[in-house]
Amino acid sequence: MSSIEHYENFPVASWLCPARLRPAIVALYHFARTADDLADEGDAPAHRRLEDLAHYKADLQACLSGAKNASTRWPGVFQALGAAVVQHQLPAQPLFDLLDAFEQDVIYTRVGQRYRDRTELMDYCRRSANPVGRLMLHLYGVQDATSLTQSDAICSALQLINFWQDRQQDVQRGRDYLPEGHTLAEELVFARGLMAQGAPLVKRVPGRAGWELRAVVQGGLRLLDKLDALQRQLGGDGTTWPRPRLHKSDVLLMAWRCCRM
Repeated sequence: MSSIEHYENFPVASWLCPARLRPAIVALYHFARTADDLADEGDAPAHRRLEDLAHYKADLQACLSGAKNASTRWPGVFQALGAAVVQHQLPAQPLFDLLDAFEQDVIYTRVGQRYRDRTELMDYCRRSANPVGRLMLHLYGVQDATSLTQSDAICSALQLINFWQDRQQDVQRGRDYLPEGHTLAEELVFARGLMAQGAPLVKRVPGRAGWELRAVVQGGLRLLDKLDALQRQLGGDGTTWPRPRLHKSDVLLMAWRCCRM
């Protein structure tokens, strides 16, 4: 779906992306990727991660205020982001929402906190995943309420699918996204329903971007197929399952399904 690594389901520099938007998309990717690394990578203790994220948020505020040298620690990230903000008038709130979600990941992991219910988990998705879709729609000039709601559904579904396919690794790292009182089987059904709610968006996004979105949706649905199969074969809560992966045969099936959409 993308020509370089992606931050979760963030399409970056795909050949389907118009050349005029690629610098902004790459800038947003590196902003999110760097913040995610501050929250997750390496051996730094939780308090240091939170300090780094606080400095990162302060640099974001400086960048959005128009400061020429917004960051001494991450100059490449914020120079590119600042240019994208000015050129495309990007909204600020989705950027801050992403940082809030990364901070929450650090805090929840530190204290071993579970999500009490699906409402709490979906609030996390609202800040960790939905901003990506809203920023992408903004770049494509799609800002009506229906499209934003459908984008949120797709992005939340992709975030949940990412949790369930990485469940074994997440739990080992002290991070459990499965809401208390829910089974993984229930959450797989819920994620598929969210994707169905958002899928009509592929016909509202113009040009090649609509085809990229079709690929993203079908990729998520194909992973759900594989997770459903593991649920039937192995049962349990997913903590012992192998991580499902997409192969060439899956890509061919996804391409056929994209055309049918």
